[in-house]
Amino acid sequence: MSIYWTLSDIAAMTRRNLIRYVRIPTLIAFSTVQPVMFVLLFAYVFGGAIRTPGAKYIDYLMPGIMIQVVVFGSTATGVGLAEDLSKGMIDRFRSLPMARSAVLAGRTLADTTRNVFVVLLMTGVGTLIGFRFHAGFLRAVAALGLAVLVGFAFCWISATIGMAVGDAETAQVGGFIWLFPLIFASSIFVPVETMPSWLQTVAGINPITSAVNAARALALGGPVQEPLIKILAWVAGILLVFCTLSIRKYRRV
Repeated sequence: MSIYWTLSDIAAMTRRNLIRYVRIPTLIAFSTVQPVMFVLLFAYVFGGAIRTPGAKYIDYLMPGIMIQVVVFGSTATGVGLAEDLSKGMIDRFRSLPMARSAVLAGRTLADTTRNVFVVLLMTGVGTLIGFRFHAGFLRAVAALGLAVLVGFAFCWISATIGMAVGDAETAQVGGFIWLFPLIFASSIFVPVETMPSWLQTVAGINPITSAVNAARALALGGPVQEPLIKILAWVAGILLVFCTLSIRKYRRV
């Protein structure tokens, strides 16, 4: 029964956060406009200058953009939790007979649901400007699912930041500042081989690179086992560490 009530509490908190998106449509609007701008700008502004052997640049770009979108989108988790904390909502939730993990899990699941919508939208936009999956339907679904899973893991990192700082503006700045090096020192936009040797080493151990390489192999074809194992190990480690930290921080509020 305790598992049932925990799942029920998580479902209730997920519904609460999804209703918030419906009642504040500008949140969805800004969550979708930025990713579309990234696709169009990189495809048309940089696409003619960047050479990607074996694939059109739009095909090379789109799996990386999907990972970028969900990782940047994960910052909303920390901002939302920090806002609830500063407005006293977390105190109200803690006074209720509900699972301690429900507030955090409900928030991350709601943001993951939003990420599903954004990833599907990005796939549609990419298809309109020439992107195609080349490895079959099942691998295409696996590529999209991998992007959503990576976003879910990064939502827990953001949740930990949001619970630690307790202020929405600080959570927004703190949530983005450490992501930029990970995003741009990776294989999202250009092949790692074109980078300086020292940066290639950094990009090689970057979890974003592993996620992009796995999504790209699933979408375009090619060896997928090694990058997939790497990113799944990263996801498992991130969830283990940051679920524990964020729930512990929630209990100490």
